[in-house]
Order: sequence, then C-alpha cells, then structure tokens
Amino acid sequence: MSTQLIALGYQENWWHILTSAFMRNALIGGTLVALAAGLIGYFIVVRNTAFAAHALAHIGFPGATGAVLLGVPVTLGLGVFCIGGALVIGALGKKADDREIATGTVLAAATGLGLFFSSQATKSSSTVTNVLFGNLLAVTREQLTIFAILVVVLAATIAVIFRPLLFASVNADVAEAKGVPVRALSMVFMALLGLAITMAVQAVGTLLLFALVVTPAATAIMLTARPVAAMAVSTALSVFAVWAGLVASSVFDLPPSFVIVTIVCLVWLVVWLVAQRPGAAVETRTPARIG
Repeated sequence: MSTQLIALGYQENWWHILTSAFMRNALIGGTLVALAAGLIGYFIVVRNTAFAAHALAHIGFPGATGAVLLGVPVTLGLGVFCIGGALVIGALGKKADDREIATGTVLAAATGLGLFFSSQATKSSSTVTNVLFGNLLAVTREQLTIFAILVVVLAATIAVIFRPLLFASVNADVAEAKGVPVRALSMVFMALLGLAITMAVQAVGTLLLFALVVTPAATAIMLTARPVAAMAVSTALSVFAVWAGLVASSVFDLPPSFVIVTIVCLVWLVVWLVAQRPGAAVETRTPARIG
C-alpha cells in the first residue's frame, strides 16, 4: 500500500523540473536562507532565544497581510514587522527571563493585528498560506537579490561582533561587568534574527520555521562545542536539507517545506539517540572557548 502511494507521486520528468528556472531560483534562494539560518542558529540556541525566533515568525504575519492590503511587496512587510518586533524584544529584554515576557507580549499584540489584517485582505488567502507553510518554489529573482544582500549584511555584522556577542551569550553578567555593551548587543542580535526570520519564513513558513533555524544548530552543538565549528556544521546541515528537500520534491511531487523539515528533524533525532548511548562522546553545548 505504501509502495503504491509513493509510486503515485513519482514524476518521470523530475530532471526537467529540477533544471527549470523556478527550481533554480528555489535552489539559490533556499541556499541563501540556509546560510542565514546557519549563521544565526548557533547564537539562538546558546542565548536561549528559541522562543523568540519562533515568535518572530508569527510577528511577521501581520506584516505580510498588511503588505497585501497596502499593495507593497510581502517581503517588505515581513521585514518591517520581524525586525521591528525583534528590536522591541531586544530593548525590553536584556536577560533570558525578561526576553520571554517581552516576546510573549509582542507576539500577542502582533497576532491580534494579523487576524485583523487577514480579515480585511479578502484576496490574501494564497499569501496567508505561503506565510504559514512557506513556498520556496515561488521565490523570484528580485527576492534572490534581497536575500543575497541580507546574507552579506548578516555575515559581515556577525564577523564584527562575534567575540563580544559570544561572550555576552555565554555569561551576560560577567560580560557586562567587563564593560561589554550587553543590551546594545542584544538589540543588534535581535535585528539580525529578524533579518534571518524574514528570509526563512518565505522558505518554510511560520509554522515550520523552527526546524530550519533552530534544529540544525541544536544538532551541531551536540556534535561539537566549538562555536565556529558548530556554525559550520549547522550551515552545512541546513544547506543539505534544502537541496535534498528540493530534489525529493521534484522526484515525488511533495511539498519542499515538508521534506526539508523532515530531513532536519530526522538528523537531529539520530544524533540525539546516539548522544543518549552510555559513554557516547558528544560534547556539551557550552562553548569550549570564546573566539
């Protein structure tokens, strides 16, 4: 029975689909999103901001529906609300406990606004679906240009603030005592997170975003405690999941978001199971060194 179900979805022209223009855009766009997720994901896990990452995807929802109402690009609406919400959370919450409260409050306000915008935008049903579940196959060349710029900005900023951000992420109290501008770094990091979320939502949607932005980093940290190595492993896993997901979607006519998330979660599960074995040589999530 299961064999028949898989056979029904098989597409003999999958190579033609895989080499088409829209799939090429999806591969490039997905790779850019994976790079952004890999760069920011490590710090999301270390700073305990996984809830904020998940919430920002939903905070961007009213931005997308509002953009439909105003007739402006959805990416712009997503970016304004994701980055704006991230800055508010960063300003209100210097420590993890404070961020949880600020995140929940901003999320509640944004969710209500999103419902209002969605009820007013009568022609936004497809936009709402894409925001919730993602549509990597609909990425345009204009969006690819925006994604490329955002990845460059993200990579350059992280390279500049890497050491103080890592210090503040590992021990905010000690970093602040040493003169590190913890609150300013928190706001910068949250703005970068907003940029990454803006991209990732368009790949896997708000409901599945957690798997692409957080899960690869969580997997990498179980494999190595070295910050740079963990970021590299996380990025490689994200890129692999995107590529494999798009190939599988071409061959078996499956939603790319579903396959991407499934691959990432299966890899995490395998690594986690190995880590539970007695005597398993898996490093702790605390960075071995700063730098």
